[in-house]
Amino acid sequence: MIELRAGALRCEIEPRLGGCIAGFWMGAVPVLRSQPVAQLQSARQSGSYPLVPFSNRIAQAQLVWQGTQHPLVRNNGDEPHAIHGVGWQRPWSLLEHDEQSAMLAYEHRPDAAWPFAFDASQTVRLRENALEMTLALTNQSREEAPAGLGWHPYFVKRSRSRISFEATGRWEMGSDKLPTVRRAARGLDADCAFLDVDHCYDGWEGVAHLRDELLHVRIRSNLSRLVVFTDDTRDHIAIEPVSHVNNAVNLYAAGAAPNDLGLRILQPGQSMMAQMTLEVEPAR
Repeated sequence: MIELRAGALRCEIEPRLGGCIAGFWMGAVPVLRSQPVAQLQSARQSGSYPLVPFSNRIAQAQLVWQGTQHPLVRNNGDEPHAIHGVGWQRPWSLLEHDEQSAMLAYEHRPDAAWPFAFDASQTVRLRENALEMTLALTNQSREEAPAGLGWHPYFVKRSRSRISFEATGRWEMGSDKLPTVRRAARGLDADCAFLDVDHCYDGWEGVAHLRDELLHVRIRSNLSRLVVFTDDTRDHIAIEPVSHVNNAVNLYAAGAAPNDLGLRILQPGQSMMAQMTLEVEPAR
């Protein structure tokens, strides 16, 4: 476990569990869903974890790429789809760290979970008022490969939590948790207590706000899509900056334009990078 400190902020990272953030606090107040590292069994229980080399779901764990179907591992219990890439289920190596920053790396070789080689790096830096993260991926295959990045932070949902952000569209979701159609949408400005949502928004301007009686958190990213997930049974809300639409690689195989989906197609040796910052201040 790695602990970072800056001012009133503290962050704990567990490289062995998917390079996840086990906890993030301002003083004694948790910003993300947080618990001791010793209690974590999976990155899915953590405060946040990286999404690499894709986010959300690939339908029925079947990747269709350049006319070839690649069976993938169904990697989340009874879930019929492949979900959130492979990075969250693999140990990451610690390259360097000091009191306020850490750099992690993961090297992937083709396997049943993902048929393309890539290298990924993740930098986490703590400032006095913000947690800054950078995620990068390089295609190490001899062929072009689909790629995507993102993060899956779970924020604490307190009694007066309210989310707001601007977007231009929302992908509706079927009962199989896969996107069906894109509709125009202005984003969200809603109380979280009774919010029931599990959608990908696009045309996101790159800033989202989460306010409650204790904190104001700004989620900033250079990515233009945002997945939001919560319902009235949960004490957390996932606000996930991502590079592409859910199931993008198979939507592309079905004829959708990659730019409309946010899907990156990386040539051998080509890289992509994502950034996310969580700015934290006391509520006013």
